[in-house]
Amino acid sequence: MELDESVRVDHSGPVGVVTIDRPERRNAVDRATAAALTVAIRELDADDDCRAIVLTGAGGTFCAGADLRALHEGAPNRLTPDDAGPMGPTRLRTTKPVVAAVEGHAVAGGLELALWCDLRVVAQDAVFGVFCRRWGVPLVDGGTVRLPRVVGLGVALDLVLTGREVPADEALRIGLATRVVPSGTARDAAVALAEELAAFPQACLRADLANTRAAFDRPLPEALVAEHVRGVASIPVDAGGGDLATGVARFAAGAGRHGRTVDGV
Repeated sequence: MELDESVRVDHSGPVGVVTIDRPERRNAVDRATAAALTVAIRELDADDDCRAIVLTGAGGTFCAGADLRALHEGAPNRLTPDDAGPMGPTRLRTTKPVVAAVEGHAVAGGLELALWCDLRVVAQDAVFGVFCRRWGVPLVDGGTVRLPRVVGLGVALDLVLTGREVPADEALRIGLATRVVPSGTARDAAVALAEELAAFPQACLRADLANTRAAFDRPLPEALVAEHVRGVASIPVDAGGGDLATGVARFAAGAGRHGRTVDGV
């Protein structure tokens, strides 16, 4: 794929790694970077060889948000309500899990990018925060929608209204971080986690991923029906084949007893 030089795409087996590469701007996202991020995510999601995606930043920072210098210079990010968001992929729903690898700061729009991801692997010295509070810049990439769903309304209001720093240990305690790892290892740990997800039967995993993401999108009775429809669709019509039959056969043969894994799955 041809992308703006501010975004790199690498592969680690079945995992696609998307890196924001603007360390001189602390990986702040301008219009071109947002467009490149959107293209990169869309293409990886359409790639049959890619089973999971990792999003990270170069140079020890995840993302400092939108590039306010570019805005000051008259080159604002895209601000229309349809399709891609100002930070890029924040309005997309991938079919595959996305893991954020967070080193350094994930603030303002960078926090919103991290919230867009399904899981967040966070370095010990990482910092989250709605830092755009101090500049009068609103959250328009899903921050006010996703943050309450991840940490709860009361905590979200604290973070949104005060714009205060949230260190990694607090992020883990409130559910903003999925796991905390030693500084400098977030990318490798996120790739390892993504590889674990890639090893599972994919039709079932993706059905459960889609249903869990949509858990708050509709009333409970409708959500239960949608879960049933997606889940059943992941089961092969021929009960003798596919991931389900393979998994059941492995279980019947003794795999997974007492929480043990077999072949890493």
